[in-house]
Amino acid sequence: MKNIILSLITIALLVSCSGNKKKTETNNIKTAKTMAQVTFQSNGVKLAGDIYYPENYEQGKKYPAIIVTGAWTTVKGQMPTLYAKELAKKGFITMVFDFRGWGASDGNNRYLEDPLRKTADIVAAAAYLKTQPDVAANEVGGLGVCASSGYMVKAYSEKAFKAVALVAPWLHNQEIATQVYGGEESVKNLLALSDKAAKDFEANGELQIITAASTTDKNSLMYQAPYYTEENRGLISTYDNKFNVASWRPWLTFDAIQYADKIPGQVLFVESEAMALPQGSKAFKAIAGDKVESVNLPEVSQFDFYDKPEPVEKSVNSVAAFMTKELL
Repeated sequence: MKNIILSLITIALLVSCSGNKKKTETNNIKTAKTMAQVTFQSNGVKLAGDIYYPENYEQGKKYPAIIVTGAWTTVKGQMPTLYAKELAKKGFITMVFDFRGWGASDGNNRYLEDPLRKTADIVAAAAYLKTQPDVAANEVGGLGVCASSGYMVKAYSEKAFKAVALVAPWLHNQEIATQVYGGEESVKNLLALSDKAAKDFEANGELQIITAASTTDKNSLMYQAPYYTEENRGLISTYDNKFNVASWRPWLTFDAIQYADKIPGQVLFVESEAMALPQGSKAFKAIAGDKVESVNLPEVSQFDFYDKPEPVEKSVNSVAAFMTKELL
């Protein structure tokens, strides 16, 4: 009888161990992985990023991936993270990061809205993401919101991505910028301020900084602008809310329209006539022709594209469908 009992205990233990082994093996495949904080280098400067993973992430599987960047002066925790999280739910690995001199990233010449420098950071981020073991290196796309749309199409022209999508694209050349910023005399004054700020930084490391967004400071970059000034929207604790005056020359002289005939493949515009710069979008499309696919969301304002639930949901659905078609 004693031997029978011992045999039954042994069998029970074996069954239990076998079940635990199977459970462990299953856990190794289905991993509860949602987000990882990462760092990478761009031109020798350490940048901080976050990677988001699809629901039911499977270890050992390779996923299509999307880098998401936002509007000017913003940090990764604002609209880039919102879009990145929503696109991860659609089955993509997504990545956001702070540009050189912004947010949690290093860089001495801070709060500089320099399209060429930011484009270089996007290219570096794409190169880094492609090295990740769970990313399909030939299935990486870029999503630019607002100002970073121009940086994304430049990075696309350098073949950093297989496909690019733009939400509420801000795309200007010098002619459009001159119109938007008050005419030739106004632009001339801004360029002079920019050059002085750049010289001061080069001479003594001094930054010429103004507030990026304010409801009370009339000298701010974006006076009484929504989203940036609202605590339940873009005015988050990690937002620098600063603008380097030396930014004016690189910003005003940047020409995003020139890349319309240099993009290697398809690009998606999710846009509206009510967004901030529809004329830039039209100028780009007039050159790019059938390389641009357009989804129009009537009457959606620039700022509502950033975080309002319905425009974001429609934008994400359009971007996900486009990227599935172009990347896979």
